[in-house]
Amino acid sequence: MQNRVREIDYLKCVFIVLMIIFHLVYVGDKYPYAKQVVYTFHMPAFLVISGYLANMNKGFGKLANQVKWLFVPYAVMEAGYTWMASLLPIREHIDELTVAVFIDKMLLHPLGPYWYLHTLIVCYLIYYVTSRLRPRVGTAGVACLMGVAFYAADGLLGIVSLHNAMYFMAGAMVRMCGLQFMRAFSPTLLAAVPLALFCIASPEGLDRSTLQGFVMTWLAMSLALAAYPLFGKKVKTATHFVGENTLAILLFSPMFTIITKHFVPLFAFDPTALLYTAVSVAFTIAGSLAVAWVTDWIQLSRWFSGKRLFNKPQ
Repeated sequence: MQNRVREIDYLKCVFIVLMIIFHLVYVGDKYPYAKQVVYTFHMPAFLVISGYLANMNKGFGKLANQVKWLFVPYAVMEAGYTWMASLLPIREHIDELTVAVFIDKMLLHPLGPYWYLHTLIVCYLIYYVTSRLRPRVGTAGVACLMGVAFYAADGLLGIVSLHNAMYFMAGAMVRMCGLQFMRAFSPTLLAAVPLALFCIASPEGLDRSTLQGFVMTWLAMSLALAAYPLFGKKVKTATHFVGENTLAILLFSPMFTIITKHFVPLFAFDPTALLYTAVSVAFTIAGSLAVAWVTDWIQLSRWFSGKRLFNKPQ
């Protein structure tokens, strides 16, 4: 892909790894405060990036095709996750899976990490419609219209969370205003100072729906970008590869994080759970990419993701 911003791939790698770490029940239970901190910014950062990368300079047919190939894998994996939630003793367990419950999870309140794709679909559609009016109302007008539409989609229809949509909108506005990504999220190690102060002095604000959550998301992205030049070429290449394949990891990771529960006794000798975490994250990423490779090998990718090769970078 020409003009690919490798720092964005790196950020996607950082935040998908954080997602996996704190989807490991053992880690989340052992470090609940760290989980609360990370949950404040890791998926919001993904939404900001998605808003920035969203290209609305296309016909409706191309947009509809893009949305379709988000919805198909979303629907397949969400349906499977919902069904398994009715069978397995997980935290999102469904006591009685009825048609009404199934429809609710598919269309309104997705389970697992798939809420992100559901949110992305809604945001894409609203962004596309409102951006068509930009020649008449200007960038500020589009921002107002998007805000009203997201508010209605949340308050009236309940199909998207307003604060999640606002993160997508923030990224979209950065792009629409013509700002370069690296200028909007300037890398600086100094971001660690206010980020740490927020975490220590204001724990009640550790929520993505708060103003503090918005600021912490920007600070986390800035701090992560500041660390990027410190890595060697091989590490950077590895982060780029993972960042290019975050969709596969998002889709298939629940299949492997649930298996890692059985790893816990093997690492009982490590009270920090760091070794368990490293092995489980590597296992989950490798397993997710292996499933994606198999879908390519059996030529299922064109029916599942609309591409001949599932792992082909967007």
